[in-house]
Amino acid sequence: MTPAIRVKICGLTRPEDVAAVAEAGAAYCGFVFFPRSPRNLSVAAARDLAVEVPVGIAKVALVVNADDALLDEITGTVPLDMLQLHGAESPERVSEIRARYGLPVMKAVGVADAEDVAALDDYATVADQILVDAKPPKSATLPGGNGVSFDWRLISNRRWPVPWMLAGGLTPENVAEAIALTGAKQVDVSSGVEAAPGIKDAQMIRDFVAATRVPMMR
Repeated sequence: MTPAIRVKICGLTRPEDVAAVAEAGAAYCGFVFFPRSPRNLSVAAARDLAVEVPVGIAKVALVVNADDALLDEITGTVPLDMLQLHGAESPERVSEIRARYGLPVMKAVGVADAEDVAALDDYATVADQILVDAKPPKSATLPGGNGVSFDWRLISNRRWPVPWMLAGGLTPENVAEAIALTGAKQVDVSSGVEAAPGIKDAQMIRDFVAATRVPMMR
């Protein structure tokens, strides 16, 4: 039997979002700590949501070029299973954060063309997982969650020495195609399951997870 695709729903902001993620059968939930994002949470709000997450669902904190003071506050307050670095963190900074906090680290890498794919190899040697995301448009103010995708053929059947996750413009309508083209075993969605920026839609979450269970044939 083919193992189920592991799904991450990122940018949860309300208790009902946590409930929807659990009901749908997602493997990860993400909390965003980035003031410019409509999904941004205070550390206290994230703690209140995290304690509601059922056992078995990994709790991930998304940060962007965070300094140690912010990471100290987040990790000291919010019960977490993983840190997601979504900024311009260098491989050296990734290693430093892994060592300092003792948590698995996922590094997001933006892809727009073949040249960007090379950076994935560099980060795969220092991170516990890599998130292959769409590089944000030049006009974007957010490093992720922009609802844009990249040419999935760029990473078709690519493999790295650590687990990887596909992100960028995924929706209930296209995630099966993305899985079929890339061979992804894990996928991440944020804006693709929202009724409005920062407001998750429970039915869209269910539809997204269900769509990953029946990938399209190649």
